[in-house]
Parts: sequence; C-alpha cells; structure tokens
Amino acid sequence: MGIKLSEYLLEVENISIDFDNKKILDNVSFKVKEGESLGLLGKSGSGKSVLINILRGTKEYRPTKGKIFYNVSYCPKCMKVDFPSKKGTPCTKCNEEMILKKVDFWEDTALFNPIRKRTAIMLQRTFSLYGEKTVMENMQDAFTETEIPKNMVIPKIIELLQKVNMIQRMTHIARDLSGGEKQRIVLARQLAINPMLLLADEPTGTLDPLTANTVHNVLLDAVKQGMSLIVTSHWPEAIELLAQKAVWLENGKVIHDGDSKEVVKAFMEKLMPEEKVRFPGIGSGIIELWDVKKYYYSISRGVVKAVDGVTFAVNEKEIFGLVGKSGTGKTTVSRMIAGITPFTEGELNIRIGDEWIDMKEPGFLGKGKAMLYMGVLHQEYTLYPDKNVLQNLTDAIGIKLPKELGKMKVISVLEGVGFEDQKELDEILNKMPDALSVGEKHRIALAQVLIKEPRIVILDEPTGTMDPFTRKIVAKSIRKAREVLGETFLIVTHDSDFIVDVCDRACFMKDGKVVFIGEPEDIKEKMLSTEEADKE
Repeated sequence: MGIKLSEYLLEVENISIDFDNKKILDNVSFKVKEGESLGLLGKSGSGKSVLINILRGTKEYRPTKGKIFYNVSYCPKCMKVDFPSKKGTPCTKCNEEMILKKVDFWEDTALFNPIRKRTAIMLQRTFSLYGEKTVMENMQDAFTETEIPKNMVIPKIIELLQKVNMIQRMTHIARDLSGGEKQRIVLARQLAINPMLLLADEPTGTLDPLTANTVHNVLLDAVKQGMSLIVTSHWPEAIELLAQKAVWLENGKVIHDGDSKEVVKAFMEKLMPEEKVRFPGIGSGIIELWDVKKYYYSISRGVVKAVDGVTFAVNEKEIFGLVGKSGTGKTTVSRMIAGITPFTEGELNIRIGDEWIDMKEPGFLGKGKAMLYMGVLHQEYTLYPDKNVLQNLTDAIGIKLPKELGKMKVISVLEGVGFEDQKELDEILNKMPDALSVGEKHRIALAQVLIKEPRIVILDEPTGTMDPFTRKIVAKSIRKAREVLGETFLIVTHDSDFIVDVCDRACFMKDGKVVFIGEPEDIKEKMLSTEEADKE
C-alpha cells in the first residue's frame, strides 16, 4: 500500500542551486511527515543553511533545479493554510471546509506567502529582535497576525517565556540581553505563530549546555504537539536528540540519510581529535582586572549585579578563555576590557608597550589609546553585502595599501584562518557574502579583525554555530595567529571543549562572579560538576 499524501507535510525532490557558477546543492531529496523531525548534518559549506533558506522561500535562494512540495489543507475563501491532517475540517477563520492540496511551493503564487506565514525560521546569529523594545513588547509584536484573541495574548506570552526560561527578563530592553538570551526570545517569537514547520539553523550553537538543554526540550515538546522540525547543528549529539531522521550533506550532496542515530554514528567516525601544542612564548601581564563591578538598575528587579567583583590577569601572547553559561556576565566583562561598556567600580588596566592604560580614563589619551590596539569579533558580526571578500578585507575596513600588497596581506590572513588550498583561496577572494556558507562568513569576519594586526583580540563565541571540522580549523588558526603575529587572545564562550582545544588558561564565571581560574581541563571538569549540581 502506498503512502497517503497527507502523511507528508514536505517533499523535497532533486533540489540543486548554483551561486557564482558553483553548485552549492546537488540533487538533494528527502521527505518530512507532519509532526516529524529531520536533522541536517555536515561541515561548513556543505549547503545546510542554503537548504534552510530554500525551504523558507527566501527570494535570493530560488532553486536552479528540482521541486519543493508542501502538502497542506487550505481554505478556498481566505487562503489560510494548515496541516494536511486538517483536510475536511472547518476553517477557524471563516468556517469554509479545508481542502487538501499538493503545492508546488516556488511556482504557486497564491499559496506561497500563506505557507511562508506558517513556516517559522531561526537563522544563525540573526536575532531579528527590535533592539529598543522590551522583551514583552517584542513578544507582543509576534502575535500581530495570529488568530489568538487579544485577551489571551499576555497569558500565551507568559507561557512561552516560561518555556524558554526567560520570564525574569520580560521588562529588559532586547539590546541588553546576552546572545543566548536573545536566541531564546527568538525561539519564543517563532513558536508564537503556531508554525506547521520550524526551520532551525543551529538553534543552540551559541548556547551553553544547560541553556541548550532548555531549548532542546522546548523544540521536542513542539514536535510532540504536532509541529514538524528541520534542524541543523554542529553538535551531532543535538541532531541525535532532536531528530528522528537525518540527512548528511557534503559539498551539497547527500552522503547518507536515514535513522538519526545511524547517520550521526557515520558522521562522527570522520572526526579526528586535534592535538594542542603548548606555546612557549607567553610573556608578562597585559590585561589586569581588580574587583571590577558592573551594576545597573532594573524597574522589575532593582539593582542588577551583571558583573560582581571580578579579578583576573591575562598575560601577553596568552590565549585566555572566559567561559560560563548564557547570562553569566562573560560578554559584559569582555566589553569592559574592550572599552565599549563602562564599569561601575574596580580597576581595569591594559598594557600597550610599556605603558599601562587606566580604562576608567575617557578620551584618546585614556582608554581610547588602548582601544586602537584591540580587535573585537562580536556574536552579531556583519560583512558588507555589496562587496566581495577581498574588498571586505581591504577598502571596506579602511586598509590603505597598494592593490597587490593589499591582496598579499589578505591571502596571508585567509591562510591563517584556514583557507589553505590555493584553488579555494583564488575562489574565495571574489565571492560575495551571500555566496559564502555560514562557517566561511565567520572565518572572513575573524580575518577582518586579524588583518588590522591588533595586540589584543577579543572573540565572543568564535565557534558558536560551527560544525566540528570548522571548529578545529578555527582553533588551529587562532593558535597560528598567536604564533605568527604575537597576539593575545581573549576567548568568550560557553563551549568547554573548545576552551580545552585552544586556551592556555581559562576563567569560569557564574552569576557575575569568578568561580575558578586554571587549566582548561580543570575548568571543563568544574563546569560539568557545577551543571550537574544545578540540575539537582
């Protein structure tokens, strides 16, 4: 007996897409049932994010070949769409009978937008929040086009914020949230539209394990309620947890598909551990914090101690980690070191040459002098969309060099962030940002920082949404940059495994305080034991 049409929500048939005459996806096919979850595995550049955008109907990602079919029930009167299982039921808006239809998504102009409205998407490092509005206001905006009665909106918002463990932040301005907190608000906003399908591109990539577990549970619960889920992740364990089926992509082609446990097992067999070599050239202190505090006032909670008496020192040419779960204050500490965020109390000094700069002192002769020698890669980085990679790494960021010398410098830096193959280097220079994978974009953004030759480099979640292959490349490139350029690195992350791979020492933070400073392996053990204790 054949499968009934209504058992599949989505059918992907032989999808291919080209960018700059290069095939990004090559003959990809799979199906997803109503209430089923599918994981997409693959290293950076394999086509996962491009596929997500095709399924969403993002204008710039119209497939070159192949078809996307959505099997939906729709109302012929108001054009509302719903799950295929709603066939024959009355429309909740106008009471007409819902009709089953197999929709050729990219060709059906009538149902293209209605389907998009019932398809939620979470993109990597794109938080899509109104920065000046509160969390509550951001949530209210998400309900604008839903059918939920006005008197039920606030209770529904409270329910969603409780699910993502963000109820305590409802009065906070969105721009003041940590990256992990923003990610959870984005998820809550997407669930507010009651989607048929959620396309989640690295939904927990920038989150610590405890916060990631919260998000995983919310996604699993949504699938149990009937929502379909397509998720990408650089954590194979997350794919195994979240997805019933998986597709492994490599160079745009399907390498393996089937049961998620089997696909993950095959994928993991290709990962090889990267040995870390101790660096002998670490010098004397270059960053010193003494009892540094950052307090601010919240209407709902009074005085909030975002950073509460932090003391540590970083040595020249050291790779030092600031590690802790989302919202622990580590990003705030890094922003204070960078001179971006003022601190309330304490001492913070940066050494430039032989001169110690007091970061409390404003202006060019104060902290401004140190800021000239610091490079920062934020979680929410951007590349200039109308400029190719070579331009993004030269004139777009104010590098004034003769053309050929500038190109040589760019190639040198790109080699330092992992673009070592000559053919790959030649291709990448002329690519536009839209033609880059997320992992490639991230390495170009890192190159933008390194090309300015800063003395101190601050990287906020540098591998948050990268696959294991690219993470190893980034770890290697950071160590190589330290060796060749003599830079000092401050790595801000929730990822204890990456700390072990790349750092000489690390500082574990919790609730705005320093818990432990020491060897990366000891930090990882301390984090795991703390997480276990928090679960109890």
